Amino acid sequence: MRIRQAEPFKYGYNSITEMNGKHSNMLMDFGILKMKKDDVQTSSENLERAYLLIHGEVTLEWEGNKVTAKREDCFSEDPYCLHVPSNVEVKITCLKDDTEIAVQKTDNEKAFPAKLYTPDECRSEQFGAGTLNETATRTVRTIFDHSNSPDANLVIGEVINHPGKYSSYPPHHHPQPEIYHYRFYPEQGYGLSVVGDDAYVVNNMDTVAIPGGLVHPQTAAPGYAMYYVWMIRHLDNNPFDERIFVDEHKWLLDKDAKIWPAK
Repeated sequence: MRIRQAEPFKYGYNSITEMNGKHSNMLMDFGILKMKKDDVQTSSENLERAYLLIHGEVTLEWEGNKVTAKREDCFSEDPYCLHVPSNVEVKITCLKDDTEIAVQKTDNEKAFPAKLYTPDECRSEQFGAGTLNETATRTVRTIFDHSNSPDANLVIGEVINHPGKYSSYPPHHHPQPEIYHYRFYPEQGYGLSVVGDDAYVVNNMDTVAIPGGLVHPQTAAPGYAMYYVWMIRHLDNNPFDERIFVDEHKWLLDKDAKIWPAK
């Protein structure tokens, strides 16, 4: 379902989904931390956590480490993301007004090394290039998943949906729940999010909660680039490791698939 954000986020933590509250079927807490210069936030929750810098500048401190992260533009710059297990204290000091951080949390009793993923470590790939007359070409960034963080219960990444094109395509699904959080360039842009048999118009700062098992193709209106953070919660003994394509649309995976109009 779509979670509309009609007004700018307030300073502080803006809760969007909650494991024990609203949209609990997502099995994770998700929200946007908005900060102004000189704000300080400290957290040592008994939860696995990921802090993804959408835009702005902060100093991150954890386990004796101190790193400054800066990101002007989430569309053209790869992300910084701090990933920590439960009970690790994280201190965030804001260095620039209107900084925004996507915060993802869930239960996890496993211990694993805390890690700051830098732009140089982000896996950035062009999905859909060279197929379907380039109608589904997009940039997919994977920050961490089961392949590089096997003890995590979370997965997080980003998509840049090119104007007028599709992403999360061909239509696919997976048993694990997923959250998409959107930004547009320019900000008055919009897109379409399909979840199962329902379709939602999405605008800047909206979020879509996708229950496990439902297909979820996306598209951006021509002229508007659509960015979204994608967040998955592994299921117990069933981690996310593949996208399951709908049988009737698998023919679109063929790089030589003939579509109309032919080029």
